[in-house]
Amino acid sequence: MVNKRQLVILANRLPVRRVGRGGKGGWRLSPGGLVSALTPIISERNGSWLGWAGTSGRAPAPFQFEGFRVHPVSLSQRNIKEFYYGFSNRTLWPLYHDAVQKPEYHRAWWASYQQVNWRFAKSAASIITKNSLVWVHDYHLQLVPSMLRSLRKDLRIGFFLHVPFPPSELFAQLPWRREILQGMLGSDVVGFQTRGGARNFALLARRFAGATGKVGELRFNGRDVKLDAFPVSVNVGWLEKMANSESVHKTTARLQKKLGDRKVILGVDRMDYTKGIDIRLRAFQELLERGEVSADECVLVQTAVPSRERVSTYSDLKERVEMLVGHINSEFGDVGRSAVHYFHRNLPPEELVAFYRLADVMLVTPLRDGMNLIAKEYVVTRTDDTGVLVLSEFTGSALELKTALLVNPHDIDGLSATLRRAIQMPQGEMRRRMRRLREVVRSHDVFDWGNKFLRALEE
Repeated sequence: MVNKRQLVILANRLPVRRVGRGGKGGWRLSPGGLVSALTPIISERNGSWLGWAGTSGRAPAPFQFEGFRVHPVSLSQRNIKEFYYGFSNRTLWPLYHDAVQKPEYHRAWWASYQQVNWRFAKSAASIITKNSLVWVHDYHLQLVPSMLRSLRKDLRIGFFLHVPFPPSELFAQLPWRREILQGMLGSDVVGFQTRGGARNFALLARRFAGATGKVGELRFNGRDVKLDAFPVSVNVGWLEKMANSESVHKTTARLQKKLGDRKVILGVDRMDYTKGIDIRLRAFQELLERGEVSADECVLVQTAVPSRERVSTYSDLKERVEMLVGHINSEFGDVGRSAVHYFHRNLPPEELVAFYRLADVMLVTPLRDGMNLIAKEYVVTRTDDTGVLVLSEFTGSALELKTALLVNPHDIDGLSATLRRAIQMPQGEMRRRMRRLREVVRSHDVFDWGNKFLRALEE
């Protein structure tokens, strides 16, 4: 374990959200991979988390929550429109995900991105004690490391990118490529999900930002900057305990009764165009059309967590998915026997784990993903070594979970064939594959990930 220096996390969003009418019900832990990965680490170290509370106007006062301090940062309506919905989610997000959707480049959005990053840096500089560790997260705050370093040279600053870092031919399109690279180079340690991301960054930093050195360590402005892959993981102990709890077993039995004696295929995603939800629905539809499966034998359960619905591409995707679900059910379902069960909402953790326990096949088929913790969560909850994971080749998880059935999510024929194979997989092969997957995830949990990064930061 690393020494207990103060740890401060900076991320776009706080790990908590207001609940109850008008937010009067207090604060509750938010869903999502970043929160589930980081809250155990920061609670263990009694640290602080600085981020946006999710609303415009004056930020709430700092408060204590389950073992750590929460420091909300304010954003104006214009910041939300230009920094969050604009530059973060219509410029950087598509660019970093292989330009699945065309990125947009607007100078006003860039100006707002700079302004918000300065606000985070100044807020952090004002609350952090001397010689603390600062861990900045993700693509929203790529300028913060250099800004914070200009204000507080006593700090050890780490930056971790949860999404893929794109290859040079994509990143080079960005008009502000030099500024982004130099912002990240303000860190002492820059972490990525994969070694490929670290290689891409090193190449670009040398080409556009004036850095020197090799992939593992660059030299910039007279300082050494470490680069490495730190593949993020999940809270294995908590998930296994939840999966084996009496309440989850009861919930699983209740859901099984509703779905009937059928093979359950599960998809759990944010409603995002990078997740490939519509493509997997079409692959399932083709199996039904060819008579290779039927709604009496199989049911697809798809949960799609609402996301960025003020962005037109997301609302268009939601409409397309819902039309496809309706078409499949009208063609292949029956009274009380839907071929697809679709939920456009967050599921409570207990119900989500119950669905993991219920699913004979887990479909994780994003077009591009930095890691994807859903795949790891599913594996951990399969404590009886059953179940089949169908996993996109274009996730960071695919580099670790090699005994999953790996697929090209752009290939509908290949995806439908792999899905059929998963449904029909013999018990012996299923158990061998799942046993190996569980060994891999259990050997490297979220605490291993966090402590590895923090050790690198303190060296």
